[in-house]
Amino acid sequence: MADLEKLMDELSGLTVLEAAELVKMLEEKWGVSAAAPVAAVAAGPAAAEEEVEEKTEFDVILKDAGPKKIETIKVIRQLTNLGLVDAKNMAETPDTKILEAVGKDIANDAKEKLEAAGAVVELK
Repeated sequence: MADLEKLMDELSGLTVLEAAELVKMLEEKWGVSAAAPVAAVAAGPAAAEEEVEEKTEFDVILKDAGPKKIETIKVIRQLTNLGLVDAKNMAETPDTKILEAVGKDIANDAKEKLEAAGAVVELK
């Protein structure tokens, strides 16, 4: 065990250039590449994309009320059961969450209704 500790202490004392040279020497001697862990990191984003596809809850976000603001307000009231003033404030505020953490079908239905009224909507 003392030999391993001595080796660790010696490796800790290497400069960056010395460590890079050691890596090259070990790669040549053992026939391996230190770049192999990069492939594992590259797989990370693909796994994240799969998680996005499995998303079950969505936020319906109103980007813009559009030219028919009154129609958009009516749809907001139908979807949320809010009063006229609250629905109007939502319609006038960009990037407002109309519905939060709803299922895919409900989110798509709400998006279709709001877009039919002329609004610009995003699902997150």
